[in-house]
Amino acid sequence: GMAVPRALQRSVGSPAGRHTASLIFLHGSGDTGQGARTWIKQILNQDMAFQHIKVIYPTAPARPYTPMKGATSTVWFDRYKISNDCPEHIESIDSMCQGLTDLINDEIKNGITKDRILIGGFSMGGGMAMHLAYRFHQDLAGVFALSSFLNKDSAVYQALKRSESILPELFQCHGTADQLVLYSWGEETNEMLKSLGVSTSLHTFPNLNHELNKTEIEKLKAWILKKLPIEAEKSN
Repeated sequence: GMAVPRALQRSVGSPAGRHTASLIFLHGSGDTGQGARTWIKQILNQDMAFQHIKVIYPTAPARPYTPMKGATSTVWFDRYKISNDCPEHIESIDSMCQGLTDLINDEIKNGITKDRILIGGFSMGGGMAMHLAYRFHQDLAGVFALSSFLNKDSAVYQALKRSESILPELFQCHGTADQLVLYSWGEETNEMLKSLGVSTSLHTFPNLNHELNKTEIEKLKAWILKKLPIEAEKSN
């Protein structure tokens, strides 16, 4: 049978108070969970922390990555090339969806319901999050994608054409000066998802290259709190 995927390594930020929601942040290609967490911490001058939300930064397992001539990198999936105009490497995407589903299930075992779990990420991490949520977990609280894109004939679009469900909202950010993942690719992804019934927002950052900035992370934090508000203590 299928080899059981090893549990993903992760860096975890615990909530200051009672844990009632969870956020999964997927790093960009070649990074690690700890690396993404540290990067955000440097931008904010503090950890991205919440009273009630556990923040989980998993690390992608190392694998050969075609755009790097087959060199090993910590990537969520392989690509034939960095372009929105080629087929998706669907086998590697689907196998990682299984590993990330295990991570979601760990949170459910901790008593967190799926409508209290958000997933998203930077660059390739945002692409991974869109596959995971819109193809396999349409009952999550929301999805965010920062400097990300989907390929033109993405399996995500095919899945949404067949879907009758209420879909998680998408929060998207993209810099107009991005030279790796073009702004137009992010915009096209946003328009496609909107046309397929996803409630989307696209926040545009003039002069921002393929990176994050403070305004963007603060907007993201506000959106996270809108989707995962503090719950009143349940009185029995």
